[in-house]
Amino acid sequence: MHVRGPDRLPEEGYRQLLEELAGLSPVVQALPPSAALVELKGALRYHGADARRLGEMLRVRTVSRLGIDVRVGIGPSITVAATASGQVAPPGGVLAVEPGQVTGWLGPLPVEALHGIGPRQAEVLRDYGIHCVGLLAAAPPATVQRLLGGRAGRLAADHARGIDPRPVVPRALPASATVRHTFAREALDGADVRSALLSLVVRLGSLLRHRGQAARALTLQLSFAAGGGWEKTRRLTEPSAHDDDLRALAYQLMDAAGLQRGRLTRITLRGEDLVDAERVARQLSLDAGREARVVAESAIDRIRDRFGPGVIGPAALFRDAS
Repeated sequence: MHVRGPDRLPEEGYRQLLEELAGLSPVVQALPPSAALVELKGALRYHGADARRLGEMLRVRTVSRLGIDVRVGIGPSITVAATASGQVAPPGGVLAVEPGQVTGWLGPLPVEALHGIGPRQAEVLRDYGIHCVGLLAAAPPATVQRLLGGRAGRLAADHARGIDPRPVVPRALPASATVRHTFAREALDGADVRSALLSLVVRLGSLLRHRGQAARALTLQLSFAAGGGWEKTRRLTEPSAHDDDLRALAYQLMDAAGLQRGRLTRITLRGEDLVDAERVARQLSLDAGREARVVAESAIDRIRDRFGPGVIGPAALFRDAS
């Protein structure tokens, strides 16, 4: 999957987009300033959806959570996916090219539409009558190399034929992970707000564990109906991705807000200063109950992976169920 964000996307918006992509797949390659590659092989099985559906899911998430639309191209190689995303008209959309469709789909495209072909290269090719990708694919590779140069010509000839063995090379995951809840109606601090906060804790913990990361700190952001906001960050005693630790600190942050009569429209919970979970020392606790819950987390995560994120969780999240 090749994803293009809006032009002149702010750095904060790009970071948030990378976080959304990391929620789809752990293999994400950032392409600053506003694009990224996503390896979908493992994600297809995990989400139980086809590639196009994942692309549509991503668009819904970025629009609803970030207020931005994206152009998504999906294909069997980086070149095909990136070319496909370039054919999606702004502000957003999804174009998926199946492996068996590559040759027929690429052929009619203007040669400059092929990902990796620059304006000067396209001009040279057009001067020699190669005005579409199909003609570039049909030209002898040696001829293309003479026109564009050895390596550039070889790559252009291969890419025109849909040949591109490059893998998606994951870069470091974002240094934070963010989850949000927007209330359908303005909410006062009470059962609804605490339930929403607990839901964010569960989502954040699951996200961190799937990414193999742990948070050193949490930031709680509150948005009010009057237009103002409140934000505070506190550090955990030790890096953690366990629901127990995240919940305790999240509740402390909410208590520190002293809401009283403040009407909330949205809660944002962000794990900060993330580290590789394998680097976190495993400390045994004398609290047998906590240890049992930590052990149970792995089983709960497997259940969610198989049946969906909403099938199991704290009882407070299901208080409206009959």
